[in-house]
Amino acid sequence: MFKPCQKPKQSVSKIINAMTEPIFAEKYKSTSYWWDENPPMVGFSGSLPHSADVVVIGAGYTGLAAALETARAGLHTVVVDAEQAGWGCSSRNGGQVSGVLKPGFASLSKRYGREQAAEILREGHNARTWIEQFVINEKLDCDFKVVGKFRGAHTSSQFRKLAKSIDRAPKELVSDAVLVPRSEQHAEIGSDFYHGGIVHPKHASVNPGKLHNGFLQRVIAAGAIICDDTRVLETVKRKEGIRVVTNRGNIRARKVIVATNGYTNKALPWLQRRVIPIGSYIIATEELDLGLMNQLIPKDRMHGDTRRLVYYYRASPDRKRILFGGRVSLSESNPTKTGPKLHQEMVRIFPPLSNSKISYTWMGIVGYTFDSLPHIGQHNGLHYAMGYCGSGIAMSGYLGTRVAQQVLEREEGRTAFDQLQFQTRPLYNGHPWFLSASVMAYRLYDRLGV
Repeated sequence: MFKPCQKPKQSVSKIINAMTEPIFAEKYKSTSYWWDENPPMVGFSGSLPHSADVVVIGAGYTGLAAALETARAGLHTVVVDAEQAGWGCSSRNGGQVSGVLKPGFASLSKRYGREQAAEILREGHNARTWIEQFVINEKLDCDFKVVGKFRGAHTSSQFRKLAKSIDRAPKELVSDAVLVPRSEQHAEIGSDFYHGGIVHPKHASVNPGKLHNGFLQRVIAAGAIICDDTRVLETVKRKEGIRVVTNRGNIRARKVIVATNGYTNKALPWLQRRVIPIGSYIIATEELDLGLMNQLIPKDRMHGDTRRLVYYYRASPDRKRILFGGRVSLSESNPTKTGPKLHQEMVRIFPPLSNSKISYTWMGIVGYTFDSLPHIGQHNGLHYAMGYCGSGIAMSGYLGTRVAQQVLEREEGRTAFDQLQFQTRPLYNGHPWFLSASVMAYRLYDRLGV
C-alpha cells in the first residue's frame, strides 16, 4: 500500500567536503538518524478526491492526530502534504517529550493573571499525559520511555532562578520537580559544565520516526485518504465550504484543518505572518563505548539547559550514540555546516567526546510564535493548531486532536489557548529577518547569565 521514500541523495561535493573534515565519520549521512529505520513514506499519490468532509493540510503529528479523530467520527477525511508523509519535523526532531511551555508562571501571570496562567500551563501537562495514553491505548511500538529530564543551570544565577520558579508556581504544576545542587549533579550527568539544575521526572523519550509511522498506520486504518506530493496553492472560502487549490487539482471541503506549523507558507498568508520558522539542527555521534555512555548520561534522561540559545541532547534509544541538537547559526544554514559547531558545543559539555566523530547531521523547522505559546483556533473558515515552540511531540498530537474535536463541535475540544490572540508584528511576512540579531542578543545574554 505504501513504501519508504527513497532516501535523499547527498550531493557529491557535500560528501567530499564532509569526508575531508576529520570530524565526520567515514559513513557520515546528512539525513535524519531516525530515517534509517523509518524513512518518510510514499505511495499515497492516487487521484485527489473532488470533495471531502474534512481536508487536513499537513501530514505530521498534528495533521495525523486531527485526521484520526475526524475519520473515526465517520467524516470523509483527506490529508494532503506538499512532501512525503513524515518528511517534516515530525521525523526530524530530537525525540524529547516535554510538558513544559516556554513562558514560566511568573511571566504568564503578568500577562493574564495567576488563574489563567495556571490554566495555560496545565495544558502542557495535559499534552504530556495525552501522548503517553495515546501510545498505550494504540499499542504503538515507538520506544516511548518515561525517563525524566535534567535541565542544567549554565550559571549560578540561573540555578537560583530555577529554585525561585519552583517556589512561586502553584504546587500542582511543579510538585514533581526536583532541584539538584551542583554537588549532586554527577548523579544526573557526567559533566562539570553546569551549576546544578532541575529534574522533571515525568518527561519522556521516543523514537520520532516510529511514532509518526504509528500515527500514519492508524489514520489509514481509520479510512482517511493520504495524498502526498500535493502542495496547497491557496484556499478559497465559498458559501458551501472551502475550495482547496493544489498542484494536483482542486478539492471541495466542508471543513479545513491547517497543520503546517513551521512549514506554513504563502498559500496561507494570515497564518504565515504569525508563525516564525526556525531551523533546529541535530548531530548524532558515531557509536560510543557503553561505559562512556553510562558515565555521561547515567540515567538515560533527556537533557537541556537554561541558555536562551537552546541546546538539547540525549542517548539514542539503543544507548550507542549521543544525539545533540540546538541553534548554532545566525541565519538558516545546511546541517553539514552546522554539524561542527554543534560538535564543538557538545564537547564543551562533555570533554571526553572531543575525539568522537559525527555520523549524522540533519535539521527540521520548528514553529515559534511571538508570545512563545502554541495556538489553536479558526480564521476565515480555516481551523488551525500550530506554534509549539519546541514542545511539539506532545503538544502537536494533543492540539491536533483538540482542533478536530472543535470541528466536530465536541465539548472536550476546549483548551486554555482558545481565546489567546494569535499575534504578528508589523512588516513580518513569514521571513524572520530579525533572526540574526536575536541570535546575537541571546548569545550575549547567555554569556552574562541573564
